[in-house]
Amino acid sequence: MTDTSRLLQAYDEQLRTDAETPSAISVTHLGPLRLVTFLGGRGFVTYRDLDGADEARVRELVDGAVAHFRADGGITRVEWKTRGHDHAPGLPEALARHGFVAEEPESIMIGEAAALAVDVPLPDGVTLRRVTEEADVRAMCAMQDEVFGSPVSDSTANAILRRQAIDPEMELWVAEADGRIVTAGRLEPVPGTDFAGIWGGSTRPEWRGRGIYRALTAARARSALARGKTLIHSDSTEYSRPILERYGFHKVSTTTPYEWKR
Repeated sequence: MTDTSRLLQAYDEQLRTDAETPSAISVTHLGPLRLVTFLGGRGFVTYRDLDGADEARVRELVDGAVAHFRADGGITRVEWKTRGHDHAPGLPEALARHGFVAEEPESIMIGEAAALAVDVPLPDGVTLRRVTEEADVRAMCAMQDEVFGSPVSDSTANAILRRQAIDPEMELWVAEADGRIVTAGRLEPVPGTDFAGIWGGSTRPEWRGRGIYRALTAARARSALARGKTLIHSDSTEYSRPILERYGFHKVSTTTPYEWKR
């Protein structure tokens, strides 16, 4: 078995059940689907696989999932998380028929945590730290909204604060210069697995290319190792994918979120 095959197998076996949704407030099973409700009116669809469903069965599953979330008036948006290596005939067409819109694909990257836990020099005046206080969390989320091109609002910060309250294992890390957050990201150790996830990586454009994101990633990897996690996974943009590849990470598949809004 190649490294990529071994890592993809570990991903499918360890990260596609309860491990994916630790902060869910409810999970409903529909055949192979897991229909998840999060705080804040967010729905989420995931699965280990589709049990070999043909195109007609895939349409039935999509129809059933949409009906489930439409019946809950508190749900305002739903994400259906697809993976490029799944057998899912007709899934994009079935989702589009219900108004789901595909977001940008991302690379599923997996590698050894130890490979990332290296010393990376920071530019003068830049420091790293883990944040836990509400004011820091709100400042971090506002920066990420700006970097991702979204209007700065309380919704992202509120969601992270709620997650922090029910998932104390999650870590929030920032890099700062002159008291201003310039890079941020999360570490999410996955209980009962070999994995920790690195998520939400973002750097202000004027600070990119200086090794700050790599240093923040190394700090998170060291923390993951201290928690006994040997593998790191990330859904990576084309900005972060090459950085991880330089440390021996493998692109094991792709993931494309499909978004529906009421």
